[in-house]
Amino acid sequence: MTAAALSRLTLTDFRSYARADLVLDGRPVYLVGPNGAGKTNLLEAVSLFTPGRGLRGSALAEVGRRLPGEAVGRAWAVAAVVSAGGEETQLGTGVEQPGAARRTVRIAGETLPPGRLADHLRQVWLTPAQDRLFLEGASDRRRFFDRLVFAAIPRHAAHAQAYEKSQRERMRLLTDESGPPDPAWLDALEARLAEAGALMAEARATTLTALQAEIDGRGERPFPQAKLSLTGEWEQMAAAGAEIADIEAKLATALAAARPRDAAAGRALTGPHRGDLAVIHAEKDRPAAECSTGEQKALILNLVLAQAARLARADSGPSPILLLDEVAAHLDATRRGALFDEIEALGLQAFLTGTDQVLFEDLKGRAQGVRVEGAELAALD
Repeated sequence: MTAAALSRLTLTDFRSYARADLVLDGRPVYLVGPNGAGKTNLLEAVSLFTPGRGLRGSALAEVGRRLPGEAVGRAWAVAAVVSAGGEETQLGTGVEQPGAARRTVRIAGETLPPGRLADHLRQVWLTPAQDRLFLEGASDRRRFFDRLVFAAIPRHAAHAQAYEKSQRERMRLLTDESGPPDPAWLDALEARLAEAGALMAEARATTLTALQAEIDGRGERPFPQAKLSLTGEWEQMAAAGAEIADIEAKLATALAAARPRDAAAGRALTGPHRGDLAVIHAEKDRPAAECSTGEQKALILNLVLAQAARLARADSGPSPILLLDEVAAHLDATRRGALFDEIEALGLQAFLTGTDQVLFEDLKGRAQGVRVEGAELAALD
């Protein structure tokens, strides 16, 4: 594991910021300010140093600063300096034209694919949007769990993208009213789908096994323990020890057999995009959906912390950065203190937000405080 931390963060025409420059000392960072001040915007900027759309999942055109009367967000940029192993690397991402559909990524001045960001930064985050994780549909839990998988296995992002692209193309063929689809082209698409889907299922099963072992080994803590499982057929095959080639072959056969049903439904009904993450409160032996709101929040946080702890001990790759948006306000004093202690013990850089500085009293002297208001940043004593 290589300890990695941001030592500088610069925003240009990003969300509410015309320009912002934040110098960081490697310790955890707490951002304090009223609602709408721009705290989450800073976390989102950091989250864009990963493949994908960041913690809000926004389209690129949405994050550019836009003044009243401007129909399209401006071209925007986020830059950072990452310190790791005594060396510094400059990262940058953004769009060069308003409304651009793709972003540019530069690492040490070289334009590279977004996937290469994982060589320098890995992140795990928790946002208020995930508060209802156990009450919403399976797609939200899949996205949450896939983020944990990405942090451990960066290539999972590329496999997921390949799967989604092939699935869209397959459904266009199946629902095309101009005539029957070309069977040979469908075979080729389903072969790609099966290959990417098998790799996705294997990565999810591997991550869940490692994450459960981490949770089980953490002992008595203020956060509730969880029992995890994946309900998807393909993930369960992988968890049972099936070879990737066997999963791929069975998935390709299932996709071919499902063509009439998928065409009639207008959506794919078979594949790893249909799986779900099941979470049980271990002590109460109850599904997370039946637990209190506070217990659900603590369960989710425990999953995030367990994954961060596991990655912090990994032999390869950079240590993770934690992004925790409005988490402290939903924890009692005991759990809040335990969270701060664990972040410090892990030696990770974390970014936390809150509206009240009192929430972070226990972090004084152990973390860097920043006041955020009116898209302006000021150091806290």
